[in-house]
Amino acid sequence: MPKQVRAKKFLGQHFLKDESVAEQTANLVSRNEVKNWLEIGPGMGVLTKYLIEKPINLKAVELDRDSVAYLGKEMPSLAVLEADYLKTDVDALFDDEYGVIGNFPYNISSQILFKILDNRLKVPAFAGMFQLEVAKRIAGEPNNKTYGILSVSVQAFYDITLEIEIPPTAFNPPPKVQSAVIYGYRIDQEVDWNVKLFFDVVKTAFQQRRKTLSNALKKFNIPKDVRLNNQMFKLRAENLSVTDFIGLTNLIEQNQAQ
Repeated sequence: MPKQVRAKKFLGQHFLKDESVAEQTANLVSRNEVKNWLEIGPGMGVLTKYLIEKPINLKAVELDRDSVAYLGKEMPSLAVLEADYLKTDVDALFDDEYGVIGNFPYNISSQILFKILDNRLKVPAFAGMFQLEVAKRIAGEPNNKTYGILSVSVQAFYDITLEIEIPPTAFNPPPKVQSAVIYGYRIDQEVDWNVKLFFDVVKTAFQQRRKTLSNALKKFNIPKDVRLNNQMFKLRAENLSVTDFIGLTNLIEQNQAQ
């Protein structure tokens, strides 16, 4: 067994090596009372070794066989599932709610985020390393170019903070981009809107973000008088808050039902 695992480009691996970043990221699990945590892609365990010191129930999912073997030798007490997180029924790994944490492979980081959203009823918190550009989109605010589908979709269900900006030198091999850690904590509210329609409205609105919503949302067949009498339809997607999008979804659903 080699002392080091070689990063594999086809898996999008950039192993974290900065101990300070690892420790700061691990400390995020202490911000809440979530006791179960799943680490995605632990690699050689630089983040993991700080996580296993926490009073939490930690499990990991790792696709790279070499990393699984390495962790088995270096951290034998850690439960590591050799699998693709995106294809795994993670809910079956825990009897209760669980947080998600990790240095996410950048080529699938958005997919990981949308899976977290799909499993949001079981995932009260997450902390992940993303490409800085993606992190800024997740944390984006209205009337800003970084504000888009990711911003609205995630912020509808989680309070988001951009925690740490990370230089390429914190990883081996260093990526060609800056990185950042995002922390999300689920908003404690009753979801009383059509979530499937909400995602469809948000996606459709931002796919034509230069158009006013009256034109961008034509596929929903919203009556002309509704569009004329509601100020939102004169705006563009980036001008609406998350709350506005929820209200817009309810309005569209009401008029579809008529």
